[in-house]
Amino acid sequence: MRYVSTRGGAPELGFADTLLTGLAADGGLYVPADWPVLPAVDPGAAYAVSAAAVMAPYVGDDLERDVLDRMCVEAYGSFRHPAVCPLVQIGDDEWLLELFHGPTLAFKDLALQVVGRLFDHVLGERGERVTIVGATSGDTGSAAIEAVAGRANVDIVILYPLGRVSEVQRRQMTTVEAGNVHTVAVEGTFDDCQDLVKALLGDRAFRDEHRLSAVNSINWARVMAQVVYYATAAAALGGRRVSFAVPTGNFGNVLAGWIARRTGAPIEHLIVGSNCNDILTRFFETRTMVTSEVVATLSPSMDIQVSSNFERLLFEMNGRDGGLTAEQIHQLRAAGRLAVEEDQEAHWLAPVFRAARFDDPATLAIMRQVHAETGLLVDPHTAVGIGAARRWQEPGAATVALATADPAKFPDAVERATGVRPRLPQHLADLLERTEHTMVVPNDLAAVRTVVARAGSA
Repeated sequence: MRYVSTRGGAPELGFADTLLTGLAADGGLYVPADWPVLPAVDPGAAYAVSAAAVMAPYVGDDLERDVLDRMCVEAYGSFRHPAVCPLVQIGDDEWLLELFHGPTLAFKDLALQVVGRLFDHVLGERGERVTIVGATSGDTGSAAIEAVAGRANVDIVILYPLGRVSEVQRRQMTTVEAGNVHTVAVEGTFDDCQDLVKALLGDRAFRDEHRLSAVNSINWARVMAQVVYYATAAAALGGRRVSFAVPTGNFGNVLAGWIARRTGAPIEHLIVGSNCNDILTRFFETRTMVTSEVVATLSPSMDIQVSSNFERLLFEMNGRDGGLTAEQIHQLRAAGRLAVEEDQEAHWLAPVFRAARFDDPATLAIMRQVHAETGLLVDPHTAVGIGAARRWQEPGAATVALATADPAKFPDAVERATGVRPRLPQHLADLLERTEHTMVVPNDLAAVRTVVARAGSA
């Protein structure tokens, strides 16, 4: 398997080099040169078995199959539910896909538990070491840290927006006792953090000097691993008509669903759920993307304006024209606006995507309603997904809302909606008493460069 950049100006790479590189040299994102056919998924198979089968075509010859099999068994052996990501029925033709049973209680674990092992294996074979830099709106940071903490060949620096993640999300990052872990609170938004990471990775000299790599969904391996749960959920529902509703921030989770559909999964629609930061919902309604100020909400992992992974879909919509894709992304950055053609909407968007937005009061109302109807507690992000699913529910078709975080990650919002305060699981029961290790920096590239340089040489 070979990989190409969405901007057309970087060399093709194999899987292992794509993994370690993260962002392409031309600033683009790597995608497969050709889409493989999704292998048949046995609904009775263990999740680890299905995961290895789905990912194997993307890994190609860069990893022995028995090594990939072992990694998947190890990665998903730490999950608290034997099904790893179980389907829970909450209504007629209405399901939740619970993606939060991993060690950090969020869907990011499903990819990063594998990706962390891939990094360590490839680097160990090459006798190399890297410094991973990442930006998080809440969940990626803790999942990435959990995946690589204490590993021999990796340092990690995670940037998060000061005061814009929940206390549980912050403490899951800042209380880790590992010498290779560094957390940095940036005085800005998630978009600022993401821009800083892209600037670091886009500085070829600095990136090469400090051996930088990415673990955000900028990194292809993250998206690859997320394709799996769409395939397994669709198989579990017996191949019937099914749509997935996805609470959405950086578009990586939705993109994984699009890839599953593109490669053969029987997925009818992908329903994008947004909060007040509804740039994606507005895009699917108007085919024009216009940025605006980020608003802090009860669902902070979705408080994003520039969704990096949309570039991968845009590349496909442009007939894989890297030059055109680069031009449009630069326009979005410079002018805050990007529009696609009517024929692109008709061919690529209208047949696949639906969208809905929910502000904080509406989100709380959904959380309250779900609890009253089912007894289940859901976090604000999952509530947005449920709301989007119900907005676009079609008679006779199954709709699956992705439950992306354990309600215990957002106890204040859950208690506000339902009167019930969810408890953290036993392995995190003392989280709020642990000592934090973090630093605060301004939204300034020079300041962040200094932190990253020191981390890599520590």
